[in-house]
Amino acid sequence: MSSSGARKKLPPGAVILKPGSTEQTETGSWRSLKPVIDEKKCTGCGICWLYCPDMAISEGKPPKIDYKYCKGCGICANECPVKAIIMVPEEEK
Repeated sequence: MSSSGARKKLPPGAVILKPGSTEQTETGSWRSLKPVIDEKKCTGCGICWLYCPDMAISEGKPPKIDYKYCKGCGICANECPVKAIIMVPEEEK
């Protein structure tokens, strides 16, 4: 608000999609690192699924990552209590 208390009117912005989840928009091309799950270490606790902001990880043991929607943020790897997820450069597997 300005010092006089009146709100400044802003011009409308360009919104291409309605708000929602990444289920509406594939975002995997943004990634430079991708998560890889070591199935032998995975306990199936579901922490990665719970913390994934893009819902790109399925529930289950082992969880599956849908790379079409994964942005490579690394939250899953950071939150994994047994370090079963590592981040690798996109061109590696």
